[in-house]
Amino acid sequence: MKEKEIERLNNLKEEENKLYKQNIKYICGIDEAGRGPLAGPVVVGAVILPENSFIEGVNDSKKISEKKREKIYEQIIEEAIAYSVGIVDQKKIDEINILNATKLGVKIALEGLKQKPEIILIDALNNIDTLGIPYISVVKGDTKNYCISAASIIAKVTRDRIMREWDEIYPIYGFARHKGYGTAEHIRIIKENGACKLHRKTFIKNFS
Repeated sequence: MKEKEIERLNNLKEEENKLYKQNIKYICGIDEAGRGPLAGPVVVGAVILPENSFIEGVNDSKKISEKKREKIYEQIIEEAIAYSVGIVDQKKIDEINILNATKLGVKIALEGLKQKPEIILIDALNNIDTLGIPYISVVKGDTKNYCISAASIIAKVTRDRIMREWDEIYPIYGFARHKGYGTAEHIRIIKENGACKLHRKTFIKNFS
């Protein structure tokens, strides 16, 4: 691993290292993928990594290519003490709104962890049910904290895989390409063909 990458990862782990020095062993990073798309679920990733974890390339998932994300994802889940995802579908998003759906996803992800965290580092969410576990909300945490970056990769890879599966069922919409986001192509297809059951009705009401 290059010296520059080691330095970057050390900087990412600064917050976690402070907590480890307080004898906190189980730090859980949490982040989501899919708050903005017109279709598909919002997915929340939660991960507890060991103190000595040092995976090359871990970063905000949006800054990593799809191919590289898949590779790093496999390394994360192999190293993880525990990891989980919370998936909230488009129907529930329409019912309770995307913010509340994301918060629900956090709770689901936490409930799925085989190891209870001592503390949570979460990307820019507040007033959430963390099952009584203390949490620190970090603005742009996916670019500042190692464990949140790792959680963002778990969430993004999981969601992308879901959207590729839906692409096989509804190939006309191109979900494998844009993953449900509101690209010009995606909006055009909705206008021409109408929506499918994967679309968030509250997100597409202006052009469906």
